[in-house]
Amino acid sequence: MNGLLTKLSAIFAMLSLTAFGGANAALPELRRQIVVLQGLMDDQTFAGLVALAQAAPGPNVMISSVVGWKVAGWPGFLVATLAMVAPSSLLAFLTERTMRRWSAHGTMLLLRRALAPVAVGLICASGLVLARAADSGALTLALTVFMSVLCGTTRTNPLFGVAAGAALGGAASVIGFPI
Repeated sequence: MNGLLTKLSAIFAMLSLTAFGGANAALPELRRQIVVLQGLMDDQTFAGLVALAQAAPGPNVMISSVVGWKVAGWPGFLVATLAMVAPSSLLAFLTERTMRRWSAHGTMLLLRRALAPVAVGLICASGLVLARAADSGALTLALTVFMSVLCGTTRTNPLFGVAAGAALGGAASVIGFPI
């Protein structure tokens, strides 16, 4: 059990320090570490945990807690949560103090502008990884593409897509249509 907790701690601490754009930006690497490299769960379980963490009220970083709990129970929950939150919090604190001191310097402005596209790219990669893991058939793929286009081109609330997906999935399973 200690070896597993050490692995979780290392994975989440590394993700904490490399997740530009928040916890959702770290999802592709989290999936790679937990599903592909460590084999601690399959894609379907991972996608289900992401959906659960996203549906629950609270911050997106909750995915680390849910994955830690699934892998190693309550000790995994605590280790994963602390490893995901503590390093980036400390780094943010130190960075804020430095940026406040050097805020008028042109390098800080350049750094902010340079990191914005990195965060957007990581978040887009997260969406792609989750779509590939969750889309198991034509209906789910069509819903993902439709909602991606709709939310990307309009100001439609994504919760409408969640509700529509739930309704269509329920109807498809009642009539026996493959999801």
